[in-house]
Amino acid sequence: MVDKMTKIRAYADADRVAVVALWREAFPGDPPRNEPNAILDRKIPLGDGLVFVAEHGGSVVAAVVAGYDGYRGWIYHLAVAAGWRREGIGTALMREAEAALAARGCPKVNLQVRTSNPEAVAFYEAIGYSTDATVSMGRVLPKA
Repeated sequence: MVDKMTKIRAYADADRVAVVALWREAFPGDPPRNEPNAILDRKIPLGDGLVFVAEHGGSVVAAVVAGYDGYRGWIYHLAVAAGWRREGIGTALMREAEAALAARGCPKVNLQVRTSNPEAVAFYEAIGYSTDATVSMGRVLPKA
């Protein structure tokens, strides 16, 4: 359970350095398109308020990005600092993102987990997510 000193809140520009460091630690093998500063540079100008952090004692200890296109919600880059895992912070962040999506009328939330990360799969299953019978496909677009 998240203690009273841990606050779930919207991302603020002052969080950038901490969030970037957290994502670099949590996702060391991410491809260049997932460079943390680039993610924030693309997401924040949208102004949709769907980036959240968990702060404890003035330090960011977790972050998540959500998205909604009017059809489905998506969760991206949920990360909890290594020393703060299994404290309920990831679940609290997910519930905040889900509530924000639901408030926008979102009927379903999707997320993708790399098969090389069974701990993440177990976390999402524990909070009510299940594997959809789908094939995930993608294409990296050339730079405009």
